[in-house]
Amino acid sequence: QVQLVESGGGLVQPGGSLRLSCAASGSIFSISGMGWYRQAPGKQRELVAVISSSGITNYADSVKGRFTISRDNPKNTVYLQMNSLKPEDTAVYYCTGRFRLWRDPNENDYWGQGTQVTVSS
Repeated sequence: QVQLVESGGGLVQPGGSLRLSCAASGSIFSISGMGWYRQAPGKQRELVAVISSSGITNYADSVKGRFTISRDNPKNTVYLQMNSLKPEDTAVYYCTGRFRLWRDPNENDYWGQGTQVTVSS
């Protein structure tokens, strides 16, 4: 199986920055897309940013120009640099990835437990 462990969340003032990390471990043969989603209280989970194995990125309109997703393939880790944070960015942020495991030809999606990001003065 795959374990995804997020870190880097916390409380930050409006205009501040945070960097989220998500490290994947387990019987990983390959990873295609990785990404970040978020869920605010009372709202549905929404896409924040995704990155392909070759580094192609896609962002939600609400975070374009403020957030940057990147990945370190040898470390099976994905990052989310969040700048110019706004109160509306407050949410639980979830890491996800599409993995192929050793001796399994199928790809499956796995999710982390989530990390809280709170933007407040």
